[in-house]
Amino acid sequence: MSDPVSAPSKGQAGADPYAIPLERIDVSDSELFETDTQWGYFERLRKEDPVHYCARSDFGPYWSVTKYADVLHVEKDPEVFSSARSIVLGDPDPDFPLEAGFITMDGARHDAHRKVAQPVAAPRNISYLEPLIRARIGQILDEVPVGETFDWVDRVSIEVTTCMLATLFDFPYEHRRKLTFWSDMATASPEGVGAVGVTEEQRRAALLECLEVFTALWKARQNAPSTGRLDFVTALANAEATRGLAPMEYLGTLVLLIVGGNDTTRNSISGGVLALNENPDQYAKLRAHPELLPNMVSEIIRWQTPLAYMRRTATIDTVLAGKRIAKGDKIAMWYVSANRDEEVFERPNEFRIDRENARDHLAFGRGVHFCMGSRIAEMQLRVLWEETLARFRHVEVVGAPVRIRSNFVQGYAHLPVRVHPH
Repeated sequence: MSDPVSAPSKGQAGADPYAIPLERIDVSDSELFETDTQWGYFERLRKEDPVHYCARSDFGPYWSVTKYADVLHVEKDPEVFSSARSIVLGDPDPDFPLEAGFITMDGARHDAHRKVAQPVAAPRNISYLEPLIRARIGQILDEVPVGETFDWVDRVSIEVTTCMLATLFDFPYEHRRKLTFWSDMATASPEGVGAVGVTEEQRRAALLECLEVFTALWKARQNAPSTGRLDFVTALANAEATRGLAPMEYLGTLVLLIVGGNDTTRNSISGGVLALNENPDQYAKLRAHPELLPNMVSEIIRWQTPLAYMRRTATIDTVLAGKRIAKGDKIAMWYVSANRDEEVFERPNEFRIDRENARDHLAFGRGVHFCMGSRIAEMQLRVLWEETLARFRHVEVVGAPVRIRSNFVQGYAHLPVRVHPH
């Protein structure tokens, strides 16, 4: 992570987004996401300055791309807007050169590495895994305390996604919470790390522990006889394109797959419960029309947008929506804003489980970096809600959600709920 440059005092959270001078708006401010006050800022940028230059931030100068069509343009031109430098606004730490796997590669190398992992997330393998995942989700829901307040994030969202991750990595199931821990450490922002009492040194130590554990799994599965079930470690250890990965490249690929499989689904599971509670008419519609569930899954993902943005770096001088972008400039594609673009989604700030174009959301990205695990995420959400509707009439939110302090992962630390059976 790059050292913070001199940034203006924030003071944005809770302020009137239209009262702050346009040039001083910094939507990378993590406090906006922690307080859920980012929406007005993105609305203003879409209206007044859809490709917006922020000269000073904790991550240096960067451009914000906030409209749907412009985000699509950047996504579909990887030669001009490269992923190779980083996918987050902070630059890599030269003392801890962690590569973020094939998501930070371009061209043929990206394609070759992605091709190795792709079969694990393919529809055929997902269909094979669904009965096991359904059984595990059923067990998780059967164990929640009926009539008592509990944390949905901890007891359900994390458990569901971590059991899926353990399955995809063929990771020891009893140690699956390690995957959650490593994911949290990998995505913590500088102020987010400090806020929970974790130093940068402790974060590095945690990621090196992840590498050590997975290196042992790699060695055990190299040239091992096929079990008939696909998992990420076996695929990486035996494929021509990836069997020679350097340790930090392997760690980066692991982090990509763990975070991709953890944060996005976990926070969509929590966000869906919150959205239905904030919109009881939609919850009633779901009970009356459970056939809307697959479409609701897409609307939850649009609504939540669990990864707020992805960064690209300009490889040449170029022009985007009339703005001159210089070679080397950072560009943030704000999915969280594109998914509320009024020109694409009618009444975008409303949560509607029967929204006709909900699947058009950009939460999974587009182009060559389209989320490989999108079908896995959708399957988990669908199965979770099928099993939840079968058991409970109402998952009731009984307290304010606690959101995490991150401008990258838009998610929840805690969500107190009480479940009511039929």
